[in-house]
This record gives sequence, C-alpha cells and structure tokens, in this order.
Amino acid sequence: MSTSPITETTSRVAFVTGAASGIGASVTRLLRASGYRVTGFDLRRGEADLNIIGDVTDPAGVAEAVAQTQERFGSLDVVVSVAGHYEMLPVDAISDADWLRMINVHLGGLTTLLRCALPGMLERRSGRIIAVTSELAIGGGDHDAHYATAKGSIIGFVRSLAVELAAKGVLVNAVAPGPCDTPLLAADSPWRDRAYLDTLPARRLANPEEIAVAVEFLASEASFCVGEVISINSGAVI
Repeated sequence: MSTSPITETTSRVAFVTGAASGIGASVTRLLRASGYRVTGFDLRRGEADLNIIGDVTDPAGVAEAVAQTQERFGSLDVVVSVAGHYEMLPVDAISDADWLRMINVHLGGLTTLLRCALPGMLERRSGRIIAVTSELAIGGGDHDAHYATAKGSIIGFVRSLAVELAAKGVLVNAVAPGPCDTPLLAADSPWRDRAYLDTLPARRLANPEEIAVAVEFLASEASFCVGEVISINSGAVI
C-alpha cells in the first residue's frame, strides 16, 4: 500500500472505498467540500486528503488503512462503501470464480470495512455507515444475477445492522443508484442505449454527483434515517 502524508486532525473524518473514480470520487470531493477530512481507499490514487492504495478484498490492507486513518485524524466518523465490480453474464455462464469475486468485492468489502471501523464507533457511541447498493438489487436485471445477488445481500445486511446498532449511536443506511454515468458502465453497455434511456421517466442516466448528494445527506444531516435505502435511479424502480 502507498499513502500520501498528512498530519492534520479533525473531528469529522470519512473513509471512502472506491474513491478514485465514479461515485466514490464524487463522494470524496463533496465530503471534503463539506468539511470532512477523507481517506480514499482504492486500487488507484484519488483526490482524498489521505490516499491509500489497496484492495477491499484484502482484510489486512483494509485494517491497516483504517488504523492509519484513526492515527492521522484522531477518529473515524463516517464510512462509505462504494468499491464495486460489474459485468453482465447469462446465469449459465457465471462461474464459481465469477460468483465469488462479485460477493467478495461487494458484500465482503463492506463487512471487512465494518469489522475494522465499528469498534471505534461503538466506543464513542457515534458513527455513520453508508453502503452503495444498486437498483438491480431491488428490481433485478437481465444477465445481472450475480451482481444483483451481491448488491441485494448488502440491503439485508444494512437493514439488520441498522436495527442492531441504532441504539448504540451508529446509524446504518444505503443508497441504491440506477444506471450511472461512470467508468463502470462500458461505452457499449446496453444501459447507455437511447432505447433503454427512453424507458426511464427521467430519460437519462444518473450522474455520480447526484449520488454523492444523497451520501453526504446520510453522513451529515439524516439523524432520523435508520436502515433506509435511498433509490436514485432516474425512475427505473419506483
């Protein structure tokens, strides 16, 4: 892992996985603009205050990154699990390795992050956990069985954690974007087809900045939100 040096401390600290591009990069920028110091954890260097190169499927790397964040900034108030992986395959072509990778990146990345960050939040009786799931977890999708399954498991995990942790001062919520204009969607993705976009009430893809607004709301203002899944999907699932 590699890091960028920083010595400042703040009482508002966020840890964002998948922070170097797409939704994660937009979340990082907006949280910084809102006064947070942000650790970005990604396979590539991003625009966070503290950039750590690592893989969410590596528990030791995630643990080291969380510990370094707490050491540098003095606390960890918000974690945002954005890191993802997407591919479209017919269900009979999904190999065991395909299933495992999808589950390990999405659900595994979230659970590993929580194991590392939650003890400090429980000790302070304060924290926000925000997971990025998908509208496909709610509505399903053609050739998306392994992706929708991984994202759907996040919703169940978030709602269960919300019930368990709210009374202890830790609020757990999720956002469920629809197709979003990020590098995760290939240029030839069917989600970019005009014929598909015309089926949406909003007639367009979401953009990552719009998703980031919902994340920042859950991080900063939504003290009444417990176990919510905020759908931002251009009307794909209503």
